[in-house]
Amino acid sequence: MKRNIILHPDPRLKKLCAPVTDMTDELRTLADDMLATMYDAPGIGLAAPQIGVLNRLIVMDCVKEEGEKPRPLIMFNPEVIASSDTESTYEEGCLSIPDQYADVTRPAEVDVRWIDRDGNEQTETFSKLWATCVQHEIDHLDGKLFIDYLKPLRRQMITRKMTKLKRELARG
Repeated sequence: MKRNIILHPDPRLKKLCAPVTDMTDELRTLADDMLATMYDAPGIGLAAPQIGVLNRLIVMDCVKEEGEKPRPLIMFNPEVIASSDTESTYEEGCLSIPDQYADVTRPAEVDVRWIDRDGNEQTETFSKLWATCVQHEIDHLDGKLFIDYLKPLRRQMITRKMTKLKRELARG
């Protein structure tokens, strides 16, 4: 089931999310709903706080090539356990901050540990777009947005645009 994505500024997007301690069918359904929401948006990643749920859960799929098999990932309690000294810069966007993009520099490669939908611990090394995406989504779990990496003036400008957009959407 598709969920509504909350838009910046919203206090829930700045909150620290609670770890998932018990794998339930409700959480698995939430993860499936998040994937459906992400694909529908369309996006390559989505974190639980973006749909108003303050749990440490992200979903992502950075396969973008036409005809290539999708690779949906569901990650409970994801954490970066190692990162490269080399960095890469990608133009990032966010489903909670539509139509706003900016270059963000992050480690080019990260090792991530998480719990999958079956309760098994997984680890994987991500690079390129996958590394950027997983770091962006984990940031959401810590109440951090990609615009927090920008200079204050640019961040304020984007926040003002988003406030205006939210007002317009509320009017219908």
